[in-house]
Amino acid sequence: MLASEVIKRIKAYCGGIGFDTGAPIDEETTRDKILYGDPDQECTGIVTCLWANADVIERAKELGANLIIAHEALFWNHGDHQDFIAENKTYLAKKQLLDEWGGVVWRCHDYIHSRVPIDTDGALVDGIFYGLAWKLGWLDYRIGDIAMGLDFKIPQTRGEDLARELVEKLGLNGTRLIGDPDAMVSRVHVPMHVMGVAPDDNRETIYADEHDVDCLMTMEFVDFTTSEFIRDSAMLDQGKCAITIGHFNLEEPGMEYMPTWIPTALGSSEISATFVPMGDTYQYVVASK
Repeated sequence: MLASEVIKRIKAYCGGIGFDTGAPIDEETTRDKILYGDPDQECTGIVTCLWANADVIERAKELGANLIIAHEALFWNHGDHQDFIAENKTYLAKKQLLDEWGGVVWRCHDYIHSRVPIDTDGALVDGIFYGLAWKLGWLDYRIGDIAMGLDFKIPQTRGEDLARELVEKLGLNGTRLIGDPDAMVSRVHVPMHVMGVAPDDNRETIYADEHDVDCLMTMEFVDFTTSEFIRDSAMLDQGKCAITIGHFNLEEPGMEYMPTWIPTALGSSEISATFVPMGDTYQYVVASK
């Protein structure tokens, strides 16, 4: 099976309705492009990853896989434009690594977010956030819009204990906790990108208040707007905290889960599919006590 056929079948298996538009995914404008390589070659193996960093490419080469399915961009910018980095030393080194490997990199972002029939009885769910719930053992704790998978009601636990649990389950080097570490957490919400941009941040602040959210488990999370709300809530004894996981770290389990459903999407198990972790984005230097 050609790599191009693999990509075609995975697209067909997904729901195909844009998560951000509510309309069918437009092949002209979708993020899900061939980012590198010739897709008209026989697929020798698939690697799934959140981001195809240099270590992931090296691992694909070791595995003999010539198709990397990544969730995020290859060259560090939205749309993966290469013109303005054409002389960038890191770009040239990564390009050389890709050429030596000789495979194909395809971005699967819009399609996996467009929902995949992998829940109970083949129900459509966001493939990324379903993977997060699966990784955490929280599939039975999902509430609200189950198909999206951003809200949970978990057994009550301290905020700091939950943070430690997330570090362990997600294989992180650590995490940051904002607000009350002793907050008794049950209602957990994953906000979208909190980056200091209204009205997006205002929406998350209002949502957390109206739905009595105890803990925000965040991707991007800037040091103002919703972050300030969480700190004031904690100082006013309202028992709230935020645990900052990071965008790539939080979404990676969806790509870890992807190899479990790729054979169904392809109608064949002949092509091996392997998840390769990118490694925690963050390293931590902590103060001496």
